[in-house]
Order: sequence, then C-alpha cells, then structure tokens
Amino acid sequence: QVQLVESGGGLVQPGGSLRLSCAASGSIFTLSAMGWYRQAPGKQRELVATVSGGGRETYADYALGRHTISRDSAKNTVFLQMNSLKPDDTAVYYCNFRGITGTRSTGFTNFDTWGQGTQVTVSS
Repeated sequence: QVQLVESGGGLVQPGGSLRLSCAASGSIFTLSAMGWYRQAPGKQRELVATVSGGGRETYADYALGRHTISRDSAKNTVFLQMNSLKPDDTAVYYCNFRGITGTRSTGFTNFDTWGQGTQVTVSS
C-alpha cells in the first residue's frame, strides 16, 4: 500500500513563496506520474502541475512561470515551489502519485493515491 505525506503549507503574504513536499512510502515498483492539485472552498479540485515518470512537466496556465514542480526519484518525493503567491492561490493542496505497486512475490497492481492535503493561505 502506498501512502503519501505532505508538508510545507501555511500562511504567507501576497507575493511570498512556499515550498510543498510530498513523500511516498510503501512498495513502489514504478511511478508513471506525480502531481499537485488544489481545491479552493466551493470549487472543484484542479490541476496545478504534474511530472511524468519520464520527467515531462505539465502546468496549469495560472501556475506557468510562477510555480515549479520537481522530484527526487530516489526518495519518491515530489516538490512544488510556489512563488509570487496571490490570494487566489488560497486552497488545500493535494499531491497525487500514480504507478505500479508490489513485488514479484506479492504481485503487481496499479495504484492512484492522494495525500491528505495541506492548507495554503495567501493573505496580508
């Protein structure tokens, strides 16, 4: 079973920066994608940025140029560096990992796992 633990959220003033981290534990055979999503009050969850197993990055239009996704593959950890934060960036941020879990002895299955969410509040 793959579990994700997020950290790095908090309160920041407009124009400030935050760095979110998401570390996976469990038996991961391969990762096909790692990503960050966010959900503001009263709104649907939306994409912020993703990075594929091959390293291809994808960003939402509002995140392009302000936020950067990166990963430490050896530690199964993904990061989101957020700069020039605005009040509209206020939301709960969730990480998501997709891939294959298991071992030769237990067998392999697909997984699609979400973190518990971390609150980011941008306010003066």
